[in-house]
Amino acid sequence: MKALVFCLVLLGLVSCANNDNNQASADTNNNLVAVDTSNTPVRTEFIASGTEPFWSVDVSKKEIVYSSLLNDQKQTFPYVEPLAASGRPADLVRVYRFSGKDGDNNMLIIRKVDVCSDGMSDNQYPYSALFIQGDMVLEGCAR
Repeated sequence: MKALVFCLVLLGLVSCANNDNNQASADTNNNLVAVDTSNTPVRTEFIASGTEPFWSVDVSKKEIVYSSLLNDQKQTFPYVEPLAASGRPADLVRVYRFSGKDGDNNMLIIRKVDVCSDGMSDNQYPYSALFIQGDMVLEGCAR
């Protein structure tokens, strides 16, 4: 019985807290206040990375960002829909093909594998990754 009373009291407190939060989002004239969602974080689809040299590519629905520790380089590209391998599930192979400012064709290839190891840690990843920028080819893993 004590547990039931405790749960009811706890539910009442949560309900009161939610009512206070809802009242805080209204102005003094009891009008609703619009919430700015433009700063809502964009969910990352994939993070591909490699070692020797250290590099990463973050893919989100907003943009594709390449970073390298080798020369403190960071490049941002507009998001492109990935190509899928013909006759294969979309989750098996994804190819992101995009152009850089210098006209280079860039490509990120992500392929589902049993296990991918970055070679420097005990981390295991479900995808292998190839990043191609101009004449440079980088190999790594993705999650």
